[in-house]
Amino acid sequence: QVQLVESGGGWVQAGGSLRLSCAASGRLISTYAMGWFRRAPGKEREYVVGITRNGDNTYYLDSVKGRFTISRDNDKRTVYLQMNSLKPEDTAVYYCAAGGDLYLYNYWGRGTQVTVSS
Repeated sequence: QVQLVESGGGWVQAGGSLRLSCAASGRLISTYAMGWFRRAPGKEREYVVGITRNGDNTYYLDSVKGRFTISRDNDKRTVYLQMNSLKPEDTAVYYCAAGGDLYLYNYWGRGTQVTVSS
């Protein structure tokens, strides 16, 4: 198993940037695909970005392409989400996840709040 803890959320004005981190403990994250999801108030959970075990393939939600970048440092057991040009519609709780592949996630963090003001 793996335990995931997100950090780096906060409040930012539209157009600003934030970098989220997801620190893993337990099993090495090199054995997992890693991803970020988000849930905005009153909306369903949304798959935002994902990266394969060795980083050779990624998934990006269309609305974040060109603005968000996922990366991973397996040695540090950390996954990052760099978010640039943030928009108010990016406001949500962001969750880190780990799983077998880009579309199968079994482990979840508790989330970190991102608020983007206009």
